[in-house]
Amino acid sequence: MDWHATWTRRRFLKVSAGAVLAGSASTAAQTDPRPRATRVLFLNLVGGPSQLDTFDPKPEAPVDVRGPFRPIATSVPGLFLSELLPRTARLAHHLAFLRTLHHDAAPIHETGQQLTQTGRLALNDEVPPNWSSVVAAQAYATGRELPSFLLPGPLRNTGVLISQGQTAGDLGAVWEPTTVLPALPPWSTLEVESRFGPSAFGQACAAALAVLERRPALVTVNMFDTVFDQPTWDCHADGAALATTLADVQREVAPAFDQAFAALVEGLVDRGLWEETLLVATGEFGRTPRLNRRGGRDHWPHAWTAVVGGAGLAGGAVVGRTDSQGAYPETDALPAALLPSLIYRALGAQVPRARANELEWPATLEKLWA
Repeated sequence: MDWHATWTRRRFLKVSAGAVLAGSASTAAQTDPRPRATRVLFLNLVGGPSQLDTFDPKPEAPVDVRGPFRPIATSVPGLFLSELLPRTARLAHHLAFLRTLHHDAAPIHETGQQLTQTGRLALNDEVPPNWSSVVAAQAYATGRELPSFLLPGPLRNTGVLISQGQTAGDLGAVWEPTTVLPALPPWSTLEVESRFGPSAFGQACAAALAVLERRPALVTVNMFDTVFDQPTWDCHADGAALATTLADVQREVAPAFDQAFAALVEGLVDRGLWEETLLVATGEFGRTPRLNRRGGRDHWPHAWTAVVGGAGLAGGAVVGRTDSQGAYPETDALPAALLPSLIYRALGAQVPRARANELEWPATLEKLWA
Protein backbone atom coordinates (compact mmCIF):
# COMPACT_ATOMS: atom_id res chain seq x y z
CA MET A 1 0.00 0.00 0.00
CA ASP A 2 1.31 3.43 -0.92
CA TRP A 3 1.98 5.64 2.12
CA HIS A 4 1.25 8.89 0.27
CA ALA A 5 -2.05 7.55 -1.02
CA THR A 6 -2.94 6.47 2.48
CA TRP A 7 -2.30 9.93 3.89
CA THR A 8 -4.14 11.62 1.01
CA ARG A 9 -7.15 9.48 1.79
CA ARG A 10 -6.82 10.30 5.47
CA ARG A 11 -6.61 14.00 4.68
CA PHE A 12 -9.93 13.79 2.84
CA LEU A 13 -11.52 11.94 5.74
CA LYS A 14 -10.14 14.42 8.26
CA VAL A 15 -11.57 17.38 6.41
CA SER A 16 -14.97 15.75 6.75
CA ALA A 17 -14.39 14.86 10.39
CA GLY A 18 -15.16 18.29 11.81
CA ALA A 19 -17.32 16.89 14.55
CA VAL A 20 -14.49 14.69 15.78
CA LEU A 21 -12.02 17.57 15.75
CA ALA A 22 -14.48 19.87 17.49
CA GLY A 23 -15.04 17.29 20.18
CA SER A 24 -11.32 16.85 20.63
CA ALA A 25 -10.74 20.59 20.90
CA SER A 26 -13.53 21.04 23.42
CA THR A 27 -11.96 18.52 25.79
CA ALA A 28 -8.45 19.91 25.76
CA ALA A 29 -6.64 21.73 28.50
CA GLN A 30 -4.19 24.59 28.09
CA THR A 31 -1.18 23.97 25.87
CA ASP A 32 2.19 23.66 27.56
CA PRO A 33 4.00 26.84 26.43
CA ARG A 34 7.40 25.18 26.06
CA PRO A 35 7.49 22.43 23.43
CA ARG A 36 10.76 20.57 23.60
CA ALA A 37 10.30 17.90 20.95
CA THR A 38 9.10 17.52 17.38
CA ARG A 39 9.31 13.73 17.34
CA VAL A 40 8.41 10.89 19.72
CA LEU A 41 9.60 7.29 19.74
CA PHE A 42 7.71 5.04 22.18
CA LEU A 43 9.15 1.56 22.72
CA ASN A 44 6.49 -0.76 24.12
CA LEU A 45 8.35 -3.54 25.94
CA VAL A 46 5.51 -6.01 25.74
CA GLY A 47 5.27 -8.51 28.56
CA GLY A 48 6.64 -6.31 31.34
CA PRO A 49 10.40 -6.41 32.02
CA SER A 50 11.50 -7.29 35.53
CA GLN A 51 12.70 -4.14 37.25
CA LEU A 52 15.20 -6.19 39.27
CA ASP A 53 16.72 -7.84 36.22
CA THR A 54 17.00 -4.69 34.08
CA PHE A 55 17.01 -1.10 35.36
CA ASP A 56 16.68 -1.39 39.15
CA PRO A 57 18.89 -4.21 40.46
CA LYS A 58 19.04 -4.90 44.19
CA PRO A 59 22.36 -6.66 44.81
CA GLU A 60 21.98 -6.57 48.59
CA ALA A 61 18.60 -8.35 48.55
CA PRO A 62 18.22 -12.07 49.28
CA VAL A 63 19.02 -14.34 46.35
CA ASP A 64 15.37 -15.21 45.76
CA VAL A 65 14.73 -11.48 45.27
CA ARG A 66 17.81 -10.22 43.44
CA GLY A 67 17.73 -13.15 41.03
CA PRO A 68 20.63 -14.67 39.07
CA PHE A 69 22.07 -11.54 37.47
CA ARG A 70 24.65 -9.16 38.85
CA PRO A 71 24.67 -5.35 38.61
CA ILE A 72 27.16 -3.54 36.42
CA ALA A 73 28.46 0.02 36.49
CA THR A 74 27.22 2.51 33.92
CA SER A 75 28.58 5.70 32.38
CA VAL A 76 26.98 7.54 35.33
CA PRO A 77 28.94 7.22 38.59
CA GLY A 78 26.91 5.40 41.23
CA LEU A 79 24.23 4.21 38.79
CA PHE A 80 24.00 0.47 38.21
CA LEU A 81 21.96 -1.61 35.76
CA SER A 82 21.70 -5.35 35.24
CA GLU A 83 24.51 -7.15 33.49
CA LEU A 84 21.93 -8.04 30.82
CA LEU A 85 22.14 -4.47 29.49
CA PRO A 86 25.83 -3.67 28.85
CA ARG A 87 25.25 -1.42 25.81
CA THR A 88 22.52 0.55 27.57
CA ALA A 89 24.80 0.93 30.59
CA ARG A 90 27.44 2.63 28.44
CA LEU A 91 24.84 5.19 27.28
CA ALA A 92 23.24 5.89 30.67
CA HIS A 93 24.54 9.46 30.65
CA HIS A 94 22.03 10.21 27.89
CA LEU A 95 19.07 8.69 29.73
CA ALA A 96 16.78 9.27 32.70
CA PHE A 97 15.40 6.36 34.71
CA LEU A 98 11.92 6.69 36.21
CA ARG A 99 12.12 3.87 38.75
CA THR A 100 8.80 4.22 40.56
CA LEU A 101 6.07 3.77 37.99
CA HIS A 102 3.09 1.93 39.42
CA HIS A 103 -0.65 1.41 39.18
CA ASP A 104 -3.31 -0.22 41.36
CA ALA A 105 -5.58 -1.60 38.62
CA ALA A 106 -5.91 -5.30 37.86
CA PRO A 107 -2.46 -6.86 37.32
CA ILE A 108 -3.07 -7.81 33.68
CA HIS A 109 -1.18 -6.72 30.58
CA GLU A 110 -4.06 -4.70 29.18
CA THR A 111 -4.57 -2.31 32.11
CA GLY A 112 -0.91 -1.37 32.10
CA GLN A 113 -0.96 -0.93 28.33
CA GLN A 114 -3.99 1.36 28.60
CA LEU A 115 -2.48 3.51 31.34
CA THR A 116 0.98 3.92 29.81
CA GLN A 117 -0.37 4.67 26.33
CA THR A 118 -3.60 6.58 26.96
CA GLY A 119 -3.34 7.77 30.57
CA ARG A 120 -6.70 6.23 31.46
CA LEU A 121 -8.46 2.92 31.82
CA ALA A 122 -11.09 1.86 29.32
CA LEU A 123 -14.26 1.79 31.43
CA ASN A 124 -18.00 1.75 30.72
CA ASP A 125 -17.60 1.33 26.95
CA GLU A 126 -15.20 4.29 26.83
CA VAL A 127 -12.06 3.61 24.78
CA PRO A 128 -9.50 6.37 25.44
CA PRO A 129 -7.32 7.17 22.43
CA ASN A 130 -3.64 6.45 22.19
CA TRP A 131 -1.42 9.47 22.89
CA SER A 132 -0.30 9.55 19.23
CA SER A 133 -3.89 9.83 17.98
CA VAL A 134 -4.53 12.74 20.34
CA VAL A 135 -1.40 14.57 19.21
CA ALA A 136 -2.02 13.88 15.51
CA ALA A 137 -5.56 15.25 15.79
CA GLN A 138 -4.36 18.38 17.57
CA ALA A 139 -1.62 18.95 15.02
CA TYR A 140 -4.06 18.64 12.12
CA ALA A 141 -6.41 21.13 13.78
CA THR A 142 -3.57 23.69 13.64
CA GLY A 143 -2.81 23.03 9.99
CA ARG A 144 0.01 20.52 10.43
CA GLU A 145 0.29 16.84 9.61
CA LEU A 146 2.18 14.81 12.18
CA PRO A 147 1.93 11.18 11.06
CA SER A 148 1.75 8.39 13.62
CA PHE A 149 3.14 4.93 12.97
CA LEU A 150 2.75 1.59 14.78
CA LEU A 151 5.63 -0.77 14.03
CA PRO A 152 6.02 -3.51 13.04
CA GLY A 153 2.27 -3.88 13.55
CA PRO A 154 -0.52 -3.89 16.15
CA LEU A 155 -0.67 -6.03 19.23
CA ARG A 156 -2.46 -9.37 19.08
CA ASN A 157 -3.75 -11.35 22.05
CA THR A 158 -2.08 -10.48 25.35
CA GLY A 159 -4.45 -12.47 27.54
CA VAL A 160 -7.68 -10.49 27.91
CA LEU A 161 -9.65 -9.30 24.89
CA ILE A 162 -10.05 -5.66 25.86
CA SER A 163 -8.43 -2.41 24.73
CA GLN A 164 -4.64 -2.38 24.73
CA GLY A 165 -4.43 1.39 24.41
CA GLN A 166 -3.01 1.51 20.88
CA THR A 167 -6.04 2.61 18.85
CA ALA A 168 -7.64 5.98 18.23
CA GLY A 169 -10.52 4.80 20.39
CA ASP A 170 -13.30 7.30 20.81
CA LEU A 171 -11.53 9.83 18.54
CA GLY A 172 -12.51 7.71 15.56
CA ALA A 173 -10.79 5.44 13.08
CA VAL A 174 -9.52 8.34 10.99
CA TRP A 175 -6.87 8.97 13.67
CA GLU A 176 -5.59 5.39 13.85
CA PRO A 177 -1.81 5.03 13.72
CA THR A 178 -0.69 3.46 10.45
CA THR A 179 1.61 0.52 9.81
CA VAL A 180 2.24 1.71 6.24
CA LEU A 181 5.70 3.26 6.01
CA PRO A 182 6.85 5.88 3.51
CA ALA A 183 9.43 4.81 0.96
CA LEU A 184 12.71 4.69 2.85
CA PRO A 185 16.30 4.77 1.60
CA PRO A 186 18.05 1.41 1.40
CA TRP A 187 19.92 0.08 4.40
CA SER A 188 23.29 1.12 3.04
CA THR A 189 22.43 4.82 3.33
CA LEU A 190 21.30 4.56 6.94
CA GLU A 191 22.78 1.82 9.11
CA VAL A 192 24.11 -1.65 8.47
CA GLU A 193 21.53 -4.19 9.60
CA SER A 194 23.89 -5.75 12.13
CA ARG A 195 23.96 -2.62 14.26
CA PHE A 196 20.33 -3.11 15.30
CA GLY A 197 20.50 -6.89 15.42
CA PRO A 198 18.52 -9.55 13.56
CA SER A 199 15.41 -9.52 15.74
CA ALA A 200 12.06 -8.20 14.49
CA PHE A 201 12.36 -5.55 17.19
CA GLY A 202 15.76 -4.49 15.90
CA GLN A 203 14.44 -4.22 12.36
CA ALA A 204 11.45 -2.16 13.53
CA CYS A 205 13.73 0.17 15.50
CA ALA A 206 15.90 0.70 12.44
CA ALA A 207 12.79 1.55 10.41
CA ALA A 208 11.64 3.92 13.16
CA LEU A 209 14.97 5.76 13.06
CA ALA A 210 14.69 6.08 9.29
CA VAL A 211 11.18 7.53 9.61
CA LEU A 212 12.24 10.05 12.24
CA GLU A 213 15.26 11.08 10.19
CA ARG A 214 12.95 11.79 7.27
CA ARG A 215 10.46 14.06 9.07
CA PRO A 216 8.78 14.83 12.41
CA ALA A 217 6.58 11.88 13.33
CA LEU A 218 5.12 9.87 16.19
CA VAL A 219 6.31 6.27 16.25
CA THR A 220 5.41 3.38 18.54
CA VAL A 221 7.39 0.14 18.30
CA ASN A 222 5.95 -3.02 19.85
CA MET A 223 8.81 -5.27 20.90
CA PHE A 224 6.43 -8.23 20.60
CA ASP A 225 2.91 -8.56 19.23
CA THR A 226 1.78 -11.09 21.84
CA VAL A 227 2.98 -12.66 25.08
CA PHE A 228 2.36 -16.18 23.79
CA ASP A 229 4.28 -18.64 21.62
CA GLN A 230 7.61 -16.83 21.81
CA PRO A 231 10.09 -15.64 24.43
CA THR A 232 9.06 -12.20 25.73
CA TRP A 233 9.51 -10.18 28.93
CA ASP A 234 6.58 -12.17 30.42
CA CYS A 235 8.85 -14.56 32.32
CA HIS A 236 6.48 -16.68 34.41
CA ALA A 237 8.51 -19.85 33.69
CA ASP A 238 5.19 -21.68 34.06
CA GLY A 239 6.05 -24.72 31.98
CA ALA A 240 3.61 -24.03 29.15
CA ALA A 241 4.76 -24.45 25.56
CA LEU A 242 7.40 -21.81 24.81
CA ALA A 243 6.79 -20.14 28.20
CA THR A 244 9.49 -17.57 28.92
CA THR A 245 12.09 -18.21 31.62
CA LEU A 246 14.76 -15.90 32.98
CA ALA A 247 17.22 -17.96 30.96
CA ASP A 248 15.26 -16.96 27.83
CA VAL A 249 15.43 -13.33 28.93
CA GLN A 250 19.19 -13.63 29.38
CA ARG A 251 19.81 -15.48 26.12
CA GLU A 252 17.39 -13.78 23.74
CA VAL A 253 15.03 -11.05 25.01
CA ALA A 254 17.38 -8.70 26.86
CA PRO A 255 20.17 -8.85 24.25
CA ALA A 256 17.69 -8.00 21.46
CA PHE A 257 16.47 -5.00 23.41
CA ASP A 258 19.93 -3.88 24.51
CA GLN A 259 21.39 -3.93 21.02
CA ALA A 260 18.48 -2.20 19.28
CA PHE A 261 17.96 0.37 22.04
CA ALA A 262 21.62 1.35 22.08
CA ALA A 263 21.63 1.64 18.28
CA LEU A 264 18.61 3.94 18.47
CA VAL A 265 20.19 6.24 21.05
CA GLU A 266 23.45 6.39 19.11
CA GLY A 267 21.61 6.91 15.82
CA LEU A 268 19.52 9.78 17.15
CA VAL A 269 22.58 11.43 18.70
CA ASP A 270 24.72 10.97 15.58
CA ARG A 271 22.02 12.49 13.36
CA GLY A 272 21.51 15.53 15.57
CA LEU A 273 17.96 14.42 16.40
CA TRP A 274 18.42 13.66 20.09
CA GLU A 275 17.39 17.06 21.41
CA GLU A 276 14.20 17.16 19.35
CA THR A 277 13.14 13.55 19.90
CA LEU A 278 11.52 12.20 23.06
CA LEU A 279 12.45 8.55 23.54
CA VAL A 280 10.36 6.46 25.94
CA ALA A 281 10.88 2.77 26.74
CA THR A 282 8.56 1.01 29.16
CA GLY A 283 6.72 -2.19 29.88
CA GLU A 284 3.17 -2.38 31.15
CA PHE A 285 4.19 -3.43 34.67
CA GLY A 286 7.11 -4.94 36.57
CA ARG A 287 7.63 -8.44 37.91
CA THR A 288 7.23 -9.96 41.35
CA PRO A 289 10.17 -9.16 43.63
CA ARG A 290 10.49 -12.75 44.75
CA LEU A 291 11.12 -15.49 42.25
CA ASN A 292 8.22 -17.90 41.97
CA ARG A 293 8.72 -21.61 42.73
CA ARG A 294 9.69 -22.22 39.09
CA GLY A 295 12.39 -19.54 39.12
CA GLY A 296 10.36 -17.04 37.12
CA ARG A 297 8.63 -13.80 38.01
CA ASP A 298 4.93 -12.99 37.78
CA HIS A 299 2.97 -9.77 37.12
CA TRP A 300 3.69 -6.88 39.50
CA PRO A 301 2.12 -3.44 38.84
CA HIS A 302 3.39 -1.87 42.08
CA ALA A 303 6.83 -0.72 40.84
CA TRP A 304 8.78 -0.69 37.60
CA THR A 305 11.11 1.51 35.57
CA ALA A 306 10.55 3.53 32.42
CA VAL A 307 13.57 4.90 30.57
CA VAL A 308 13.28 8.28 28.85
CA GLY A 309 15.69 10.53 27.03
CA GLY A 310 16.16 13.27 24.50
CA ALA A 311 13.91 16.35 24.20
CA GLY A 312 16.16 18.33 26.53
CA LEU A 313 15.78 15.89 29.45
CA ALA A 314 18.66 15.67 31.88
CA GLY A 315 20.82 12.65 31.14
CA GLY A 316 22.00 10.33 33.87
CA ALA A 317 19.11 11.23 36.15
CA VAL A 318 17.18 8.84 38.36
CA VAL A 319 13.68 9.72 39.54
CA GLY A 320 12.29 7.78 42.47
CA ARG A 321 13.64 5.03 44.67
CA THR A 322 12.06 1.66 45.33
CA ASP A 323 12.43 -0.26 48.57
CA SER A 324 15.19 -2.79 49.24
CA GLN A 325 13.36 -5.48 47.29
CA GLY A 326 12.22 -3.37 44.35
CA ALA A 327 8.64 -3.96 45.40
CA TYR A 328 7.15 -0.52 46.12
CA PRO A 329 8.13 3.12 45.68
CA GLU A 330 9.83 4.70 48.66
CA THR A 331 10.11 8.18 47.14
CA ASP A 332 8.56 10.03 44.20
CA ALA A 333 5.90 7.47 43.30
CA LEU A 334 4.90 8.02 39.66
CA PRO A 335 1.49 6.82 38.43
CA ALA A 336 1.80 4.96 35.14
CA ALA A 337 -0.75 7.34 33.64
CA LEU A 338 1.83 10.13 33.83
CA LEU A 339 3.72 8.77 30.82
CA PRO A 340 1.28 10.16 28.22
CA SER A 341 1.39 13.47 30.12
CA LEU A 342 5.17 13.45 29.77
CA ILE A 343 4.76 13.02 26.01
CA TYR A 344 2.18 15.82 25.75
CA ARG A 345 4.43 18.08 27.80
CA ALA A 346 7.47 17.38 25.66
CA LEU A 347 5.53 18.18 22.49
CA GLY A 348 3.80 21.23 23.92
CA ALA A 349 0.52 19.44 23.18
CA GLN A 350 -2.77 19.80 24.96
CA VAL A 351 -3.58 17.34 27.72
CA PRO A 352 -7.11 15.98 27.33
CA ARG A 353 -9.32 17.59 29.95
CA ALA A 354 -10.44 14.22 31.25
CA ARG A 355 -6.87 13.76 32.44
CA ALA A 356 -5.78 17.31 33.13
CA ASN A 357 -7.11 17.41 36.68
CA GLU A 358 -6.63 13.76 37.59
CA LEU A 359 -2.88 13.75 38.13
CA GLU A 360 -0.68 16.36 39.70
CA TRP A 361 2.43 16.93 37.62
CA PRO A 362 5.37 16.10 39.92
CA ALA A 363 8.10 18.64 40.43
CA THR A 364 10.68 15.86 40.17
CA LEU A 365 9.78 15.35 36.51
CA GLU A 366 9.79 19.04 35.76
CA LYS A 367 13.31 19.24 37.18
CA LEU A 368 14.45 16.87 34.44
CA TRP A 369 14.04 19.83 32.09
CA ALA A 370 15.70 22.36 34.38
